[in-house]
Amino acid sequence: MFPLATFAASAAVGVGKNLLQSLSKTDTDTMDTSKAAVKARKTADDFEKMFLEDSLERLTQSEGTEGPLGENGSGGGVWRSMLTKEYANAIVKSGGVGISNQVYSEMMRMQEVGRGGK
Repeated sequence: MFPLATFAASAAVGVGKNLLQSLSKTDTDTMDTSKAAVKARKTADDFEKMFLEDSLERLTQSEGTEGPLGENGSGGGVWRSMLTKEYANAIVKSGGVGISNQVYSEMMRMQEVGRGGK
């Protein structure tokens, strides 16, 4: 398994556990499941965006003026960071790379298990 895939899998489990804990603090009998699904979807999308930002940041790192973006003094790093965030946002908005859907499915499965379902 690739190092990034291992990181994504372990982080997804952590995100799912955190969401499950926050949902279990709510009264599950009165909680609207559509609200939980919306919250889980947003969390999954945010996770995918964070993962893509980190991956793209590693791809665009450079030493000095060498590399795909070069270094433009102290502003080069800030510009690079903003660029990678925008790339990640654009990728997620266009459907992502599939991490979000897998994380969402796992969080919903964990929620059902936490409620005593299958």
